[in-house]
Amino acid sequence: MGQLVAIVGRPNVGKSTLFNRLTQTRTAITDPTAGTTRDRQYGKVDWNGKEFSIVDTGGWVVNSDDIFESEINKQVELAIEQADEILFVVDAMNGITDLDDHVAQILRRSRKPVILVANKVDSNEWIYNVPEFYAFGLGEPYPVSASNGYGTGDLLDEVVAKLPEPEVDEEAALDDLPKFAIVGRPNAGKSSLINAFIGDNRHIVTDIAGTTRDSIYTRYDKFGFDFYLVDTAGIRKKTKVNEDIEYYSVIRSIRAIEASDVCILMIDATRGIESQDVNIFSLIQRNKKGLVVVVNKWDLVEDKSTAAIKHYENAIRERFAPFTDFPIIFTSALTKQRIYKVIETAVEVYKNRKRTVPTSQLNTVMQEEISAYPPPSNKGKFIKIKYITMLKGAQVPTFIFFCNLPQWVKEPYRRYLENKIREHWDFTGTPINVYMREK
Repeated sequence: MGQLVAIVGRPNVGKSTLFNRLTQTRTAITDPTAGTTRDRQYGKVDWNGKEFSIVDTGGWVVNSDDIFESEINKQVELAIEQADEILFVVDAMNGITDLDDHVAQILRRSRKPVILVANKVDSNEWIYNVPEFYAFGLGEPYPVSASNGYGTGDLLDEVVAKLPEPEVDEEAALDDLPKFAIVGRPNAGKSSLINAFIGDNRHIVTDIAGTTRDSIYTRYDKFGFDFYLVDTAGIRKKTKVNEDIEYYSVIRSIRAIEASDVCILMIDATRGIESQDVNIFSLIQRNKKGLVVVVNKWDLVEDKSTAAIKHYENAIRERFAPFTDFPIIFTSALTKQRIYKVIETAVEVYKNRKRTVPTSQLNTVMQEEISAYPPPSNKGKFIKIKYITMLKGAQVPTFIFFCNLPQWVKEPYRRYLENKIREHWDFTGTPINVYMREK
């Protein structure tokens, strides 16, 4: 299970700037998927070989012109409930405000590790303001400047040092069954779908409860299926908060997505695709998980013609491009229409993630496609792809193309290779990696 660090604090202390600064330290391959409006709220940080997820609670306040204390309370409380560690950001130029005091009070009561970050120490003169933050009783304040990077190395050292050891990996204990997470915006019908699966005939073998902040795995074995449904603890208990705030569905989705193999993303047919759906899709992409899109509440749509279905499918693929090779199912959790098709399809996608292609077959087929459309030459030099293999034991299907000038193979050609792989073998629903390496 990935570890989650949340950034909290009152508005305008530089939470998002700090978030952007920390996520840039990531050395892994970044994925600038287009159309993800609120991407900056969630990212991965890799510091000295230790990777963790980070979530910025900043940009989630809906009515930014009148930010209510209660809004910030909810965000802080949810961060405490879901995160493993909290970065409490304050503004060294402005000193302590009532709202800071208020947040500090909530954090003192929490049992979570808290690191106090005094931001906006953009020049030496502001460093003298930092000691006043000792008054919170939350330990030593770390002076940083998110805008120029001062102090962020020391801060990350401390973050990594304070992260609690991951608990005994439940997943290891969970045999090799597929793990499916049902995610989506609030009110898209996630609970109804889970209830429709599980129904009254309680055939579930085990509810394996994680810790409160982690995931709950519900084993489902009937009608010839056997898998775990991943549910985040938070989704189960209807919290006191008003559930329509995007932040809640996202921070909980992060947990469920990270713990699963295949994500069932539910879209409300009556509302169409909203930016929030695209946002959750981008989390699934970034975590390289399998995907099944379920358009729920189809019973409420008047026009159910083939043309309408086609139009809806195209609209979804357009918003989620460039990744378009995933199944879309139209269901109604209420009338149980096609809900078993959802499980069947998720199982198929899981199998596609595990699919391996024999090296000889891969080379025969792909060399033909390469000679039909070779990589464009660069400055009169020709790129020769000599050998192709699949990486063993990779989390998602990963193909390595060995060639003489890997740095000159650009994105469009890599996409061409990916499309050809998808044409010849069934990798529907799963992302695949295509890497160029020097032979």
